[in-house]
Order: sequence, then C-alpha cells, then structure tokens
Amino acid sequence: MTTIAAISTPNTIGSVAMIRISGDDAFVIAGKVFKSEQIPVAEMRGYTAAYGNIYDDDVKIDDGVLLIFRAPKSYTGENVAEITCHGGVFVARRVLKACINAGATFAEAGEFTKRAVLNGKMTLTQAESVIDVINSVSEQYLTCANSQKSGSLYRKINQIAEQILSVSSHISAWLDYPEEGLDSFEESSHIGQLTDCRLRLELLLKSYDIAAVMREGIVTAIVGKPNVGKSTLMNLLIGKKKSIVTNIPGTTRDIVESSLNIDGVVLRLCDCAGIRETSDTVEKIGIELMQKQIEESSLIIAVFDNSRPLEKEDYDLIELIRGKKSICVINKSDLQSSYDFAVLPTEFNRIVRMSAKNGSEAERQKLSDVIVSTCEIHSLDLSAGFIANERQRGCVIKAEEYLSQAITLIESGNSPLDATGFMLENALDALYQLSGKSTSNEIIAEVFKNFCVGK
Repeated sequence: MTTIAAISTPNTIGSVAMIRISGDDAFVIAGKVFKSEQIPVAEMRGYTAAYGNIYDDDVKIDDGVLLIFRAPKSYTGENVAEITCHGGVFVARRVLKACINAGATFAEAGEFTKRAVLNGKMTLTQAESVIDVINSVSEQYLTCANSQKSGSLYRKINQIAEQILSVSSHISAWLDYPEEGLDSFEESSHIGQLTDCRLRLELLLKSYDIAAVMREGIVTAIVGKPNVGKSTLMNLLIGKKKSIVTNIPGTTRDIVESSLNIDGVVLRLCDCAGIRETSDTVEKIGIELMQKQIEESSLIIAVFDNSRPLEKEDYDLIELIRGKKSICVINKSDLQSSYDFAVLPTEFNRIVRMSAKNGSEAERQKLSDVIVSTCEIHSLDLSAGFIANERQRGCVIKAEEYLSQAITLIESGNSPLDATGFMLENALDALYQLSGKSTSNEIIAEVFKNFCVGK
C-alpha cells in the first residue's frame, strides 16, 4: 500500500499540531522532512522521539518533535512517523504539504484506522468504537466506549456465534454422516441453546437504544399552560437563568434550548410556549412550535400548577402528549393545593411534587432521579458490549430473525434439518459481518466514511 499522511489534530489554532505518516516509506519521507542533530531518522528505534527542524526541500518551516513507531508495533501495524509542530493552522498544513512533496499521499477519511483493521491490529467493532470514544459526552459513555474498544462487543458476538456454530455443526454431522452412528438429533437441547442465543441478541438490540440515549441525548420538551413554572424548572435543571421568568402569561414565545448531563443521561431540554387559546399572532406561532416539539421529543416533562385547579388547557395538554414517555411535575408544592388529586395519577406513572422556585438542590435531585429511572439508562451493563450504530444493529436484527426461524423449524417437528441448518448459517453470516470476520470491501468503506481524516 502507498504511504499516507494527514493532520491528526483539530483544524484550529492550538499549542501543537501533529502530522501522521504511515506506510512502508514512512521513515524515508520523514527523513526528508525532519532533520535532527541527535540521530538520523533511519536509525531511530521504535517508541523514541527526537527534536529537530522541519523542512520542505531546503526551506525551513518550523521546529518540532518526531516520534517513531516501527511495524508491527504501531497503531496501523505499519511503519508510522508522527511529526509534532507548532499548532497554527497554516504551519500544520505547510508541514503536511512538505510530506506530500516528499512522496506521501493524502490519507482518506479514517484510513489509518482502516489499515489497523486490515493489518489485524483491531477488529471492525473495535475500530467503530474509536468514533464512540471521540464523541463521548459523559464519563459513563467514555467508560463503555473504551470497553468496546478493548473488544467487549466482539467477544460477546463471538460467544453467541460459537454456540450457534455448535448446533449447526451437529446438524451437519447428523445429516452428512448417518453411518457413523451419531446420537439422534436432540431437539430440546438445541432449542434451549438457540433460545438462549436469541435472548442475548434481544438484549443487545435493547442496548442500542440505551447507547443512543447516552451518546446523542434525549430531546426533552418542557410543556404546560402559561405560568406553571416551566421556565423556572428549566433554569433549575441547568443551574442558570437561560429562560426568562415573569408573572406575565405568554412570556415564552420561541423554544429555548439547552443541554445538561444528569448521571450519564444527556438531556436536550426545550422550554416551550404555554398551551392556551390566544389571539396574539406571535404567541400562536410559539404554541404551534410547542406542538411540533412534542411530536419530535422522546421525553415530555409536563408541568402542572399545584395552586390552580386543572383547566381546559391542562386537559388539552394531557391529550396532546398521550402515548409519549412522560413525567408529570406538580410544581409550586409550597403553595396551597387546589388541583384535583384524582386525575393526574390516572394519566401519569411518574409524578414529582416540587417547588422549582425554591431552587434547592434537593428539589433538583428529586426530579433528576425520576428522569434517570425513566430513561432506564442503568438497566443494562453497556461496558459488557453494546450495539453502537445502525450497521451493527442491522446485523443483529438479521441474526435474530434467522435464529427465530431456525427455532420455529425445529419446534414444528416436520421440517427438514437442512433447512434449519441453512437458517443457522445465515445467522452466523450476519454475526460474522458484524464482528468483521466476514466483511466485504463495501462494508469496510461504509464504516470508515464517517471517520475524520487523520484518524
């Protein structure tokens, strides 16, 4: 393969920038660009560094540090040289241009990690986890992504595949060598093994939704009639005054957005206009935006005023959010109660009584605990492996479907075993595509097209 080069640090001004070179000629190219009085590049041992000057032909560009990683003990499994220079955008690009002039070619998106996979340095699922590490938004998700990078998903998929392969091999042996006197095909035993595999795949599918919540956050609409305390609640959750709070109904016209992290759950909060009948044109637009936001949100925090009886707008809101995952907040609990206690418990499974105006940490924690339990983010141990993207999810869905068909065929008692074996082979193929044991060039290209250049 050709020797590639790219800037592996962000395209912005910083203290340092790094240009990575990988391939058979990495040290030759680095030697043309980097000159050190300490030692020639060709003589440097792996995992060593040298200080020197960086040139393009005879023109000095900068000074910096060169790191050497000799194959196969490098990220890509090839000879790798990394030149660290000062962190200006122009100087980094200038150093990269010098590497290209010296014989390197521009790396494609994710090509360094792609080469690591092709050279056996990591599995396909480990490579995909690199993106999850980069995009981590919480300590919990980072821990899970690093576990994935260490091979947790690959091991889990491999264990399931080996169990399916055991049954598949038994079927093949029973069909191909009847003269060997093998035991009769034990239906109950194999159904039990395959059912166990199917349950494990179903748990993996569930992990996809939880991982998406941890990674992307939950779009959460805070809704209610005017002056129930929606904006006060928003400010309490995020810990600062983001929404304007007044006693004037209809203060919030547009949707006010903010994000926060609660115990590993990233909420993308949307403080919406109050639901009510109005002749104000601008407020009407805000209410329409609120209705659209409810449709697009995965979680609804419906706020009701403890000091006011339920009104038409409250019942309209209840109807509007029916069927959505929601939390009922009965706000202003410090005031005399006037609402109908019998109604809300029949409409909501999760109810929090609080006073957002008090702004205490206890009130905030009370709601935070309910949010975390509602999102079920701790219901699975994602550090043991999880489905991180649509490609992986599609593979598990296929495997689970083929596995279910195989179980159905065995349970019917009158289907030929070769049909069952065919379904199991298809299930195995789907799992092998997930892990990367059986992967086409098209799948490889699809995986790495979303990587950044330089990784």
